Amino acid sequence: MDRPIDAADDRELLARHVAGDPDAFGELVRRHRDRLWAVALRTLGDREEAADAVQDALLSAFRAAHTFRGQSAVTTWLHRITVNACLDRIRKTASRRTSPVDDTARFEQLLEPHESAEAPAEREDLHRQLLAALATLAPDQRAALVLVDMQGYPVAEVARILGVPTGTVKSRCARGRARLLPLLTHLRADTVGNEPSEGGRNRTPGTSVPPASGPPETGPIDPAAVKGGGGRA
Repeated sequence: MDRPIDAADDRELLARHVAGDPDAFGELVRRHRDRLWAVALRTLGDREEAADAVQDALLSAFRAAHTFRGQSAVTTWLHRITVNACLDRIRKTASRRTSPVDDTARFEQLLEPHESAEAPAEREDLHRQLLAALATLAPDQRAALVLVDMQGYPVAEVARILGVPTGTVKSRCARGRARLLPLLTHLRADTVGNEPSEGGRNRTPGTSVPPASGPPETGPIDPAAVKGGGGRA
């Protein structure tokens, strides 16, 4: 007899989805959509584009679940699909500049998981400028920096997500930080006592993203729900 949905691990849920369980993939979405949404929004810098990218990624994962071979964690597989969806959108809209997020409601999505939406105005302005600076980077550099410096994933995990050697991830981050530094140096004087803003908020190496607060949506995948918030019920 199958274990309850919420007691099954990710691999079991994916296997149950492939076997025809109508609720299994919805549980995977509930567990991981917030993190995928954060990666997409920070990579693309636009709420609608991020929502579309997450929707595309989850639909791709839904349809391609039978191809999962267990060579990585399910969450790594989902992040790889999401990052690829973001990079595809960046490449398709390369001639169109991404507008920085410009209202307080959207900034709730950009704050660190432990920060409140009532963070100081100075923090909001820092995020605005950081996001605009990230938009100037090459897509591959941007994806690496978002995952390592903003989401806090270890370099080895990012290498698995992006499908490249760890040295390539380090190189992309180094080049991205070097390009961002001249754009963000002026923020140092404005953020004395805060964390360095060079290339994002660099957490302690090896830490992972804390789980999102609040109960995410449950139930099977709903493209309309994904479009509507990427994990904010």
